Amino acid sequence: MTAPAVPGTPDTSAPTRLAGVSGVRLAGETVDITFDGPVVGAVRPHDPATTDTTDTTDTSASMLDLRGYSVLPATADPHAHLDKSRSWDLVNPPVGDLPGAVDAWSSASARFSQDDILTRARGTALSMLAAGTTAVRSHVDVYSDAVPGTGADAFRGIRAVHRLRRELEGMMTLQIVALIPASTPDALITDLVAGALEAGADLVGGAPHLAADPLAQTDALVDAAEAHAVGCDLHIDEFTDLTRAQTIHRYAERVTGWPGSLDRAAGHCCRLSGMTAAELDTTAVELRAAHMPVIALPATNLYLQASDSRGIAPLSILRRNGVRVAAGGDNIADPFNPTGRADALETAALLVTAAHQTPDQALDLVTSHARAVMGLPPAGPTPGARAELLCVRTTGTSAASLIAAAPSDRVVISAGRLVARTTSTTTYPHLRPSA
Repeated sequence: MTAPAVPGTPDTSAPTRLAGVSGVRLAGETVDITFDGPVVGAVRPHDPATTDTTDTTDTSASMLDLRGYSVLPATADPHAHLDKSRSWDLVNPPVGDLPGAVDAWSSASARFSQDDILTRARGTALSMLAAGTTAVRSHVDVYSDAVPGTGADAFRGIRAVHRLRRELEGMMTLQIVALIPASTPDALITDLVAGALEAGADLVGGAPHLAADPLAQTDALVDAAEAHAVGCDLHIDEFTDLTRAQTIHRYAERVTGWPGSLDRAAGHCCRLSGMTAAELDTTAVELRAAHMPVIALPATNLYLQASDSRGIAPLSILRRNGVRVAAGGDNIADPFNPTGRADALETAALLVTAAHQTPDQALDLVTSHARAVMGLPPAGPTPGARAELLCVRTTGTSAASLIAAAPSDRVVISAGRLVARTTSTTTYPHLRPSA
């Protein structure tokens, strides 16, 4: 699937409202799915008399004929970095080096204005939408210094992604995590969080394992979240060195007992991959008590962690121990990962190949589980669920065939509205047809 070029400000007129979709394949059957506004109303056996009455220039409700397509829940990404995306060529970082990527980004980001960030973030978000992702949680840097003479400020990244959220309202749900620099003095974190929340952030974020005193910064980040009555989503122990201090235990301890209305999540958790079975059992008990999900990020951790360790959170063991798990795409064409197609099916493929998830588990991790850790209601082709659907043109219907093929032809529906459609054409001009 060809990603759209970086566009200008999108047309914010209301997307096409649909009455439903007809002729799609679901669990081996051909069905019609009707919508009741933003939710699925009914799923019935396909009525061959149903025809495509959709005119994409008309916002009147209609049924969309999707014969030849399979339907699944729209994908979600619970851990992205829209503000950093598409910056690899601008930064020229070292290859496969996390500290080097951090330093390269810190140096280069000083010259990025709010409009620069918005343009790149918009292009990536629209590519994600075209691929079928209708909900994204983006960690966005709070910058440690302003840029003299440009009008930029410490919160320009958050302001840019907040503007993007308004542009994509009704098409994509965007959540913003304020990524507090690890170099921030602990005493200043609460005030910095206040500014980030005012600029548009929803949650407190950070990477305390990179701080001079990781446990003290973990406490300071949680203190700030509690002071402002908001949730936390932290980068946790993004390393495989067994000698380094871990923050996951302190983080879980601090949020245990938080009200259920407050989000809390742990991203990366690479150090878990090196724990003994006994250590993992103990950690799982702590995570369950904290109601804290673990978000695995295979693309970036495969790229940045030591070559002798995959560094991916041990999803199967955590799942067996009752810990909620999900997965995200993380970085896209930035100093922390030079590749990435903005496609959750690519993440699912990595989960199968590198994290030994079954294809069905991999799809769950980037659809239903991803939405759950973001605090979003269930979505998919089920009555009463949000009408957030990804329909793909494919001859195979199994999870394995969908992930393997990653079909280019896709129709994306968000809240019962048509929000993206990609159609590809392949020709073989010298191939003679058989008799």
